[in-house]
Amino acid sequence: MTSYENVKQQLTDSPKTWLVTGVAGFIGSNLLETLLKLNQKVVGLDNFATGHQYNLDEVQGLVASEQWQNFSFIEGDIRDYETCQKAVSGADYVLHQAALGSVPRSIADPITTNAANITGFLNMLQAAKEEQVKSFTYAASSSTYGDHPALPKVEENIGNPLSPYAVTKYVNELYASVYARTYDFKTIGLRYFNVFGKRQDPNGAYAAVIPKWTSSMIEGEDVFVNGDGETSRDFCYIDNTVQMNILAATAPDEAKDEVYNVALGDRTTLNDLYVSIQKALAENDVDVSKEPIYRDFRAGDVRHSQADTSKAKTKLGYAPEYRILEGISEAMPWYIEFLSSKS
Repeated sequence: MTSYENVKQQLTDSPKTWLVTGVAGFIGSNLLETLLKLNQKVVGLDNFATGHQYNLDEVQGLVASEQWQNFSFIEGDIRDYETCQKAVSGADYVLHQAALGSVPRSIADPITTNAANITGFLNMLQAAKEEQVKSFTYAASSSTYGDHPALPKVEENIGNPLSPYAVTKYVNELYASVYARTYDFKTIGLRYFNVFGKRQDPNGAYAAVIPKWTSSMIEGEDVFVNGDGETSRDFCYIDNTVQMNILAATAPDEAKDEVYNVALGDRTTLNDLYVSIQKALAENDVDVSKEPIYRDFRAGDVRHSQADTSKAKTKLGYAPEYRILEGISEAMPWYIEFLSSKS
C-alpha cells in the first residue's frame, strides 16, 4: 500500500473537517471531489473571481447525495478577515488554493494580484493560526524560482522573481516561515508546476496553455505559440496535485515548515505538447490538421522549467500516478464534452 493509499484509508476510517479556499476553481473543485468521495466534511470558500458554479455542480453530479450533504459553501472573499474567520471555524485541515493566478494578469494588474495573493493569504494564515487548525497547506508556485538557471529546480535554490505574481507567491513563503518561527504555526507550501486536467478553464485571456490550445483546436481556431516552441515546462496532471495536497495536509510535524515541488520531474516542449494534444484529440475523433502560429516570447516567462521531486517523495511519500501523456488522454474527453455543452 502506498503512502497515499494508506492516508486515504485512514481518512475514510476517521473523517475530518476540511476548508478548501478557491473551491469553485480548477484545483479546488478537484480537491472537493476527492475529499467528498472519501466521506470527509468539507467547507468551501470562493468569491467566483476565477471559479465557477458549474464546477461545483459537476462535483455534485459525481458524488453520492449523502456525500454532497457533507459540503457547505460560503460565498466570500479572502481579502475580508471576518470571512476567513468564519470559514476556518471548526476546520481540522486547511487547503488554501484561493489566489489570482497568471503571470500576464499580474503584469496587467499588480494591485489586485497583490491584494488577493498577499493580503488574502495573510488573512487565511492568521485565521487558521487563531483557530489552531491541525495543518495549513497552501498553493505556492514554481514562479518563485524566477531567473535561477539550474535544472531541475530544487526547493532550496531560487532566483529573482520575474513578475508581480512571482513576488506574491514568494511573499507567501516568507510569511509562512515567519509564522513558524514567531508563533510555532508550521505550514506546508506546494510549488505547483503547470498543473492541468479536467475543470481547468479554457476560456478567458489568462487561460493556461493546455486548456487554451485544446479549446482552440476543437473549435478550429488558430493556436499561438509564444516564442519558438522549444520553451519547456514540467506539466503535472491534477490527480498528482490532489495527492500532494492530501499527503501534505496529513503530514507529521517534522515534514512541516517546508515547501515542496508538485510536478512530474520531467520536461515537455511546447512543440511536443502541441503534437500530444493533437494526437489525443484524434483518438477522440477530433481531427486537427492546422499548424500552430509562432509569435514573440511573452514577458515574465522563464525559458525552461523542471522540478526535482525527490524531497516530496522522501518526506511525504509522493508517488505521481500520471505522466503527461496519460494525463492529457484522461482529460481530453472532459474538454470535448465541456466545449460541446457550451456551444
